[in-house]
Amino acid sequence: MPERRLLVVGAHAADFVWRSAGAIALTTTAGGKAMAVALSYGARGESAELWAKPGQTLELVVKTRHEEASAAAGVLGAEFRCFDLGDYPLDVTSDALTQLADLIREFEPDVVITHTPQDPFNPDHPGAHSAAVRAQQLATGAGRAAAFKTINQPKVLFFEPHYPDSSGFVPDVYLDITPVHDLKVKAMAAVASQRYMPEYQEMRSRQRAWQARRIGSRADIEHAEVFQRFTPEVVNNL
Repeated sequence: MPERRLLVVGAHAADFVWRSAGAIALTTTAGGKAMAVALSYGARGESAELWAKPGQTLELVVKTRHEEASAAAGVLGAEFRCFDLGDYPLDVTSDALTQLADLIREFEPDVVITHTPQDPFNPDHPGAHSAAVRAQQLATGAGRAAAFKTINQPKVLFFEPHYPDSSGFVPDVYLDITPVHDLKVKAMAAVASQRYMPEYQEMRSRQRAWQARRIGSRADIEHAEVFQRFTPEVVNNL
């Protein structure tokens, strides 16, 4: 069976940890390959606890965020890359978009996960969504042969935003992450610059697991991540 490849594209360094660490760990522990791409480190808008330290500098915050994200990715068995485009605001230039499309062609993912198109509370997440979706469209050549290398259409999913009800997020994929939940906990612990997030994500994963048990009639699901499909799914039967 071919190696499964998962690509997660986030606006900030730790987005992949909170929202898809379980999906990443399931991929890698099954022998697949995962890559987490951050368009920025979130050094300005996502690192308040670091800025509380006396004498802090942007360079030190970036260094810390890189170390945290790399450590978290290592726990999950994934590769971490950051484009370091800056945040608040995140500005995805034409050159950066081309670089992201080239990375997708090189990695040839089976699945791409990114942000929702809406987020009324975070100015960077919709920009990351737009860049990730457009880059994968460029990499696939809209499903046709082109003058450049194209790849097969990956499955594209959106991960759960912090405020799903305000972001138009309607989950239609419930992923049981119970077998790898301990790895997600360790990955979250590596991101000390956002200590407020693990408690929220733990609560959310249990809530989504409760829903999954009701939907799927499986009593053994204790933790779940949810996603929203963007690309249609082709099946042989219902």
